[in-house]
Amino acid sequence: MSTVRSGAGPTGDWKPVESVETDVIMSRSLVALDDLLDGKGAGDEPGSIVPPLWHWLAFLPRARQADLGPDGHPRRGGFLPPVSLPRRMFVGSRVEILGEVRADARLVRRGRVVSVQEKQGRSGALVFVTARYELTSAEAGEHLRADAAPLLVEEQDVVYRDLAGNADTAAAEPGRAGPVAEPGPDAQQWRWRWDMSIEPSLLFRFSALTYNAHRIHYDREWAMGAEGYPGLVVHGPLQAVALAELCRRFEPGAAVRRFSFRAIHPKFDDGPLLLRGEPVGDDTIELASFDHRGVQTMQATAVIVR
Repeated sequence: MSTVRSGAGPTGDWKPVESVETDVIMSRSLVALDDLLDGKGAGDEPGSIVPPLWHWLAFLPRARQADLGPDGHPRRGGFLPPVSLPRRMFVGSRVEILGEVRADARLVRRGRVVSVQEKQGRSGALVFVTARYELTSAEAGEHLRADAAPLLVEEQDVVYRDLAGNADTAAAEPGRAGPVAEPGPDAQQWRWRWDMSIEPSLLFRFSALTYNAHRIHYDREWAMGAEGYPGLVVHGPLQAVALAELCRRFEPGAAVRRFSFRAIHPKFDDGPLLLRGEPVGDDTIELASFDHRGVQTMQATAVIVR
């Protein structure tokens, strides 16, 4: 495990521990997310195969209301290190799908923080945390076996930073529109195209489905006043789910085996989310999302099997 530099002290005496949880991805939740995405049906039948990244509908964060911080996030410590920097962002993930994850089947998730690194950005300290999760079947007592073959493996990257200033991360400075995009990765030149309307109700419903209480996604006064953003912030996981959805819509007979994404710039509720995809070779799909000005907000890659 990588650790912060000696003397920096953002984690104190905290040590990583393994988290083991059991849960079910309910078919009802799949239907709800499909409705949110204006889909054509997913999870209607018990035991349906869970679409890529929709495993985020299970193993939702747990915290007593009294244990939420003023921003809606659970207070620090426990599984994730007690980093004191106030802003926390989920900035990337790498997912490998090794088997069929099915709705209504009991699953076990084992998680562990594998890296904590402190860096200095242009505006101050940054702390990068990577957690690794494995999902396995929890049927027939398999959740008792630490060596059970995983159905899905994921590494999630979270960055902590201060409220003020820009950072060497996948997010621009709050309160600024960000760079004006040149015609470089033109959002009009991709073969796969889907423009998603971004409404406050969409953000609220996704927050509810994923039990995400972070106020920047549904509380405009908090997002603009306390955190300095120009509007409500579109969830990174929502953008990633929507990009993965392009694979289902344009390659309905294919299965996604690997999916990775990296947030590049915040997306706000000031216009549609432009979702784009381009097949590269036989099994790779390059994916990207843009705001209505053409500023890229996320980059992703999917590897599929037809």
